Amino acid sequence: MAMAIQAKSPTLFSPQFQHPLYSPTASLSPFFGRPLKATAQNLQRKHLKFSCRSSADDPQDDYLIDAPVSVGDGFSFSGGKYSDREDPSDEWFKQGKFVKAHPVGGTGQKAKDPIFGLTMGADSQASGDVFRWFCVESGNADNPMVILIHGLPSQAYSYRKVLPVLSKNYHAIAFDWLGFGFSDKPQPGYGFDYRLDEYASSLESFISEVATDKISLVVQGYFSPIVVKYASSHQEKINDLILLNPPLTAKHANLPSALSAFSNFLLGEIFSQDPLRASDKTLTSCGPYKMKEEDAMVYRRPYLTSGSSGFALSAISRAMKKELKPFVEQMKMTLTDNNWKVRTTICWGQRDRWLSYDEVEDFCKASNHKLIELPRAGHHVQEDCGEELGGVISRVISRTTHNY
Repeated sequence: MAMAIQAKSPTLFSPQFQHPLYSPTASLSPFFGRPLKATAQNLQRKHLKFSCRSSADDPQDDYLIDAPVSVGDGFSFSGGKYSDREDPSDEWFKQGKFVKAHPVGGTGQKAKDPIFGLTMGADSQASGDVFRWFCVESGNADNPMVILIHGLPSQAYSYRKVLPVLSKNYHAIAFDWLGFGFSDKPQPGYGFDYRLDEYASSLESFISEVATDKISLVVQGYFSPIVVKYASSHQEKINDLILLNPPLTAKHANLPSALSAFSNFLLGEIFSQDPLRASDKTLTSCGPYKMKEEDAMVYRRPYLTSGSSGFALSAISRAMKKELKPFVEQMKMTLTDNNWKVRTTICWGQRDRWLSYDEVEDFCKASNHKLIELPRAGHHVQEDCGEELGGVISRVISRTTHNY
């Protein structure tokens, strides 16, 4: 008999779900956009309660935490997708496809959650022997290929405004990293540990699957050092490398508090299950980006349907906190080395609240790399100025001279 443990919360998921670690305060309702009144009833501390129910229809003897057996899986306080009708995430999913790349490691044992030690659902398990990567393509496949790589924490969806611009002259592909979006999200320790070296080798596997000729790479934010590590061993395959607000200095090697919170023991796992904290807050706290509700629904979707996204976010945040500094140092050495032959451009959104612009201009001058400043953009450049960025990428790759 399969068991499902379902959390009983007095509200449909909100940042102040009633857990002993939280103190409810007045806030905006994420779904209705209206302030929640700070009445005595709202301010009363309530505890999260768990109840068990069984499902004789489920053939597997697994435990599913806070997700109906029929619609959800994994550890998710939301209890699955909050609407049964089609939403923007469904439309985005229809545009993409899965690419199988990078072998699954581990022993093949069923993944268990790190809090209760209970067997997790299908989304937290490795999908066979090879991982599935979700990607969206745009443009003629005979045109030069441009691969768009999102940052932390984000999705391929962040390039939705860039893809149509590039599709006129290029074959553009945006993909979700393992652990993000619609790509596989194995539980850490069960096939993928989310270390930075693992990401670099998995990127090599993915590119080998989708590209046979030379490519151009565009990467945003904290995944830049990982992509540069890959590129350093495959310079012959790359035409252009475009870095969007990459961590370039020693100060940049420290994660901002909005991300480092997910690396904390136990609390990190709890925080990462909050889709508003994991997606909305992290995407809007680092620049001027104002998230529309239809876009928020796409970014929240992975966290609403499974706990695997949250656990993956905690794992990569811990890895970043531990390994980012040496990776940034290695990236700086690579980009300033005389043996580096890849044409490199750095685009910088000057309203970035996470990474300071100090020393960026000096670095580009010393390394002889082109610097393009985007005054209206923040850390997630593709969100703030998607169409403008698409034009910049097109001009850089076509080697047309423009003044910015």
